[in-house]
Amino acid sequence: MTASRFALLGAPNCGKTVLFNGLTGSNAKVANYAGVTVDRREGRFVDDPNVVVIDLPGTYSLRATSPDEKVARDVVLGKLGQQPDAIVSVADATNLRMTLRMVLEVKTLGLPMVVSLNLSDVARHRGLKIDAAKLSELLGVPVLETAAIDSRSMRAVREAVARLPRKTEGAAHALTLEEAEKRLDALDSNALYAQVEDILRQVVRHELTLPAWHRQLDAIVMHPVWGMLILMLILMLVFQAVYAWAEPVMGMIEDSFAWLGDVITENMDEGPLASLIKDGILAGVGSVLVFLPQITILFAFILLLEDSGYLPRAALLLDNAMSRSGLSGRAFIPLLSSFACAVPAVMAARTIQDPRERLVTIAIAPMLTCSARLPIYALIIAAVIPDETVLGIFNLQGLTLFGLYLAGIVSAGFTAWVLKVLARKRGHVQQFPLLMELPTFRMPNFKHILISLWGKVKAFLMRAGTVIFALSVVLWALVSFPGAPEGATQPAIDYSIAGHLGHLIQPLFAPLGFTWQMCIAMIPGIAAREVVVSALGTVYAMTASSEEALETALIPVVHDNWGLPTAFAFLAWYIYAPMCLATLATIRRETNSARHTLMITGGLFAAAYLFALIVYQIASRILG
Repeated sequence: MTASRFALLGAPNCGKTVLFNGLTGSNAKVANYAGVTVDRREGRFVDDPNVVVIDLPGTYSLRATSPDEKVARDVVLGKLGQQPDAIVSVADATNLRMTLRMVLEVKTLGLPMVVSLNLSDVARHRGLKIDAAKLSELLGVPVLETAAIDSRSMRAVREAVARLPRKTEGAAHALTLEEAEKRLDALDSNALYAQVEDILRQVVRHELTLPAWHRQLDAIVMHPVWGMLILMLILMLVFQAVYAWAEPVMGMIEDSFAWLGDVITENMDEGPLASLIKDGILAGVGSVLVFLPQITILFAFILLLEDSGYLPRAALLLDNAMSRSGLSGRAFIPLLSSFACAVPAVMAARTIQDPRERLVTIAIAPMLTCSARLPIYALIIAAVIPDETVLGIFNLQGLTLFGLYLAGIVSAGFTAWVLKVLARKRGHVQQFPLLMELPTFRMPNFKHILISLWGKVKAFLMRAGTVIFALSVVLWALVSFPGAPEGATQPAIDYSIAGHLGHLIQPLFAPLGFTWQMCIAMIPGIAAREVVVSALGTVYAMTASSEEALETALIPVVHDNWGLPTAFAFLAWYIYAPMCLATLATIRRETNSARHTLMITGGLFAAAYLFALIVYQIASRILG
């Protein structure tokens, strides 16, 4: 029997995802809508496996202004496959005026519908009284007052959903695509708003009164000075957590894979198979898993700030500053994600309405220092920057790392500004004002956060991890074959395919001061930037029991053989070079354009070469 399809529709931050988790359990799957780059989540209804619940992207209206909203509209109309058999509409009880308009839009399509008046507990607590029975009478559909975190109200929604008509009961309600579009296009916005106001007059008994603490908190966090200071403190806490809290777990992961490598070495004869398992498969898996703690912590903070209602306020706070570079506060969340990994950052840019702004955000995201650059930065800084105190309180090595972060941020902002100026000359700039409904502050739903966190981590593993793992195996072959001939005097990698490629491209990088060893190490680094450190260890024929030991062994080698100009140029190269195929694959997927992907990749490589050249030439002249 063909499954019925119920669509879950609601505005952002209305509790829709929590409701989806309650209707489907935690067995939802994530995929892409055919022909577009927006994810869909769907799962089987827990009370009837013959019903598929589809979680549509958050939208305020079926009159779409962003890719996410267009997907929601197209699914409801049946443009992306079969039209849903029924709609579960999630309305925000604390902001009914905002969400009623969309409920009325959906109602014109004639689809069976149930309305979940979510956050009703918060609304009641703040003095708002809504006559749900009267609202149901006026809308002509069931309306339930719900709190998605309450088991009783969740049960009531499930019972109401269970009563919605199934596919097998006939689909006389369904309109053709042309009829549905005509009905939506025929809606008069002024008449719709008037109808919303008329309904509100009849169903709302008392206006929402925000508690004094809420108003006071809003006044502080949205203040141009104090709000910015609070935001900076929160970001400092986030990054401290990302790098300090994650370090012990990352060390445990590294030690575990080093132990597994030792087990392989002790129990298998030396040869290609043992090398494939240890240096290919284990290295590939380890290079993905070692950064999971950082990515998990960053995602957890973002979800926590979003669920509490703070993140939209941070976006509004930064909108004025970001608008000078041609971006809006909408780009804040994607760019913040870039400090962990550019893959989720590029994916998060899909919520930006303006296509030009979305493309610019995707293009500059790789410039912001992701966690994969840290092993390279740590090695070079330890090798060439003295461990000294500056002005009595600052560590010189720490200041250098901060400077690298700052260089990425400034470069991203400058690039966005240049692209805005170029677009304006061609008359292509249409910068949308940042308009969003601010949700009320509320206690985060930790169960929902954990479910969403697992979904994001799993998506990262599937999208980025599979690419890195596969390429790690391919690159293992490049650095392993052909083997060194008998009586060879150089490291084995020098005789491999990667070694030949490194020697081949070395003249191209000679103006940057790069040696052939550096060029060879950059080739396996294409899979993931952090692989460069272990590749350098291989090139210099060094062995170590762990990444930390390898870095310690490499420090004097880099110090004695590279020189300051070369080391600085290498750092400049990795500020810009997009040497992470997982990121490039995600850019291709999100832009749905090979041309844009090539332009972004070429632009980043050109910037990396240009700035590394400038740094090397200037440093060579200053330092002799």
